[in-house]
Amino acid sequence: MDRPILQTFLQDPRLPRLEARMLLEHVLQKPRAWMLAHDTDPIEPWQAQQYQALVTRRLAGEPMAYLVGHREFMGHDFAVTPDVLIPRPETELLVETALQWLAGHPEAAVLDLGTGSGVIAVSIALGAPQVVSVTATDASAAALQVAVRNAARLGARVDFAQGSWYDALPARARYDLIVSNPPYIARDDEHMRRGDLRFEPRRALTDGADGLRDLAAIVAGAAARLRPGGALWVEHGWDQAAAVRQLLVAAGFGQVASRRDLAGIERISGGSL
Repeated sequence: MDRPILQTFLQDPRLPRLEARMLLEHVLQKPRAWMLAHDTDPIEPWQAQQYQALVTRRLAGEPMAYLVGHREFMGHDFAVTPDVLIPRPETELLVETALQWLAGHPEAAVLDLGTGSGVIAVSIALGAPQVVSVTATDASAAALQVAVRNAARLGARVDFAQGSWYDALPARARYDLIVSNPPYIARDDEHMRRGDLRFEPRRALTDGADGLRDLAAIVAGAAARLRPGGALWVEHGWDQAAAVRQLLVAAGFGQVASRRDLAGIERISGGSL
């Protein structure tokens, strides 16, 4: 029996061409340039079967990031599993804002709450090597395993701790900058039943309440964990900026502001003590 030709799969009509290529790159463990140069080569039957299995999962809606096991963020390739959220481009605004703040505060200590795959903490550690320390927490042991692996593979110096928000930290630990992308989707939001969100860990998406509960907890606890002059920045939903600014003001923060992502949405809010 003849082995199937690679080109047949590259032109799979069931998927967008980019997705077919990404799945083949994953199955064959070969880069795009290799496949273009070997598109008339046969592939092994077991490789064809593995590809077909991935196609079936993709047609059922499973996110590409989970199928291939990685996603690009801030110019780096991060491992991704169903235990963590899929990194999204809009979260880069939080990292960029943190790096801007750190440029004027050398030797700062940074805390990332609810790190998930570690993209925020690792990107900050790589982008601001002058910082004294980057600490990242998560309540999920499985998520922390992914984050630890990403930090080690990318050569980022990050300390990890398991626990719910500030409970994961030593009582006397203090920081200069706190960042977080917490669960902020309301539990009954219809978006939870659409697209990639159907497959992502529910606890990382919603606080099980109105979407502001975890944000409120982070803001309320920040002052006790920040050194004088410290700052807090959090990512939130498209319609939550005003509410988060109110939380920051009530907690004693000054210079409270929100910043818009590339889509013009107020995506992050923060302030200083």
